[in-house]
Amino acid sequence: MWWSRASAALLWPWQPVWTKSLTRSDSLAAVTTFCVWAPILFGPLIGTLADRARRRPLLIWTNLGIAVVLLPLLAVRSSDQIWILFAVLIVYGTSSVLLDAAEAALVATAVPETLRGDFNGLRMTAREGMKLVAPLLGALLFVQFGGTAVALLDAVTFVLAAIAFALIRVSEPVPRPAEAQRWSVQAAEGIRYLRHHWVLWRLVLAGAATMGVAGLNGASVYAVVDAGLQRPPAFAGVLYAVQGIGSVVIGLFAGALLRRMPERVFAAAGIMLFAMGVALRVVPSVPVVLLARAMIGAGLPCVLIAAMTAVQRETPGQLVGRVAATVNTPLFAPHAIALAAGAVLLALVDHRALLLAAGTAAAIAAVGCLLGSRARTQAAGPAPGGSARVEDSDTEGTETAHESR
Repeated sequence: MWWSRASAALLWPWQPVWTKSLTRSDSLAAVTTFCVWAPILFGPLIGTLADRARRRPLLIWTNLGIAVVLLPLLAVRSSDQIWILFAVLIVYGTSSVLLDAAEAALVATAVPETLRGDFNGLRMTAREGMKLVAPLLGALLFVQFGGTAVALLDAVTFVLAAIAFALIRVSEPVPRPAEAQRWSVQAAEGIRYLRHHWVLWRLVLAGAATMGVAGLNGASVYAVVDAGLQRPPAFAGVLYAVQGIGSVVIGLFAGALLRRMPERVFAAAGIMLFAMGVALRVVPSVPVVLLARAMIGAGLPCVLIAAMTAVQRETPGQLVGRVAATVNTPLFAPHAIALAAGAVLLALVDHRALLLAAGTAAAIAAVGCLLGSRARTQAAGPAPGGSARVEDSDTEGTETAHESR
């Protein structure tokens, strides 16, 4: 499954560069990033497809489909053909949302419950590890051969991903008939289940707040490098590398930690570590800022790993795809919005004030993740047998049972 993450790490950083080199337009370069991120706003609808088909064949054919969709990029040579790049990236972003949902659902079927935390942690390690390697490879290809070479290699990685999924042996239940329900009705089932499952909803709210802070933190990176550390812009690459190493390390230990504590505690600890890292970036010291980036890298993935592991554990199999996609929408959309907001705020306030406020907001999110220990969880929606399924459970009891496992 890590091949799909390698593909994203390879192509995504060079979309704006490619567009900028063809059009000389900063605004069009920004549009390329929007094309990839926009489909996540439709996550509940896209994720429904992952519950209407067997996940393994869906993953195989989707990966092969993306490889084919990327081939028109080989024809992009001038600014007149930039619309091809935009169209491909929209399909690319939509397929990525579908792949994430189908992968989450397949993991819930193929991986034992006690190992899902390990798997999600290792998946995060693979993703962050590829972010350290793939952009360098993409840079070399782009400089030497142009964007078409990057697109071609990216297509090859999706073919390899399809082959990897084809080699997986897993017994999947046949999806239940759609029972003539409209697509939107089925998508609403996933939204309703998440909204009334307080354990999951609390993790999502904490994660959304944290990812929003991460957007503000990301927007301030060059202000920290320039005004704070008095270093050239290229030093930001060192900071990104250190953050990536922190994410790789936490991914290796996430499974063991999740077996020793509930998801909400693991997430809260990670968010608090992230909050402290964000606040420490105001110190004009290279060693301190490097330590802060490592803390950010180790803390930020915790809430993402915890949320996905909880979704796979708490959600009925026939709903996992659309619930996972629904979770990803509030988790990742705030990051893109906060990046834009951060760019505006940096023109109005000192970056140190912004970072301190952002760190405080993240700390509040960590505390909020721990509150409400006696929440009622209601999983609304039709049960497999057709009757209304409503469960009231005590969060403490659920988490105690999880700890005992």
